[in-house]
Amino acid sequence: MKYMLLIYFEENSLSEVDREDCYVESKQLAADLHAGGKFLGASPLYPTSTATAVRMREGRRLVTDGPFAETREQLGGYYLVDAADLDDAISIASRIPAARYGTVEVRPLIQLTGLPEE
Repeated sequence: MKYMLLIYFEENSLSEVDREDCYVESKQLAADLHAGGKFLGASPLYPTSTATAVRMREGRRLVTDGPFAETREQLGGYYLVDAADLDDAISIASRIPAARYGTVEVRPLIQLTGLPEE
């Protein structure tokens, strides 16, 4: 089953050195997951200051800068994995470096038929 592991943390909580260390650890985790056939994708995200929110209301497109909601923790990145079950996905989430100072939300993906293949 495919799971999205959403990584939330305070954007300004890491020094540049800590952020680079996190990237190194994250790339190693991705390599380990790939070797085990569980890696589908991963990426950090640019800060919320670069975000654009799009909403459709009454047939009109509304575009605003920044994230939709003000929260203490922001979405900072993700892993997309193919895990045996929820326990396996939780085990993978606990290995994500950012789990030590933020939150990793584990969400199963709904597999829709008829979507283009990769």
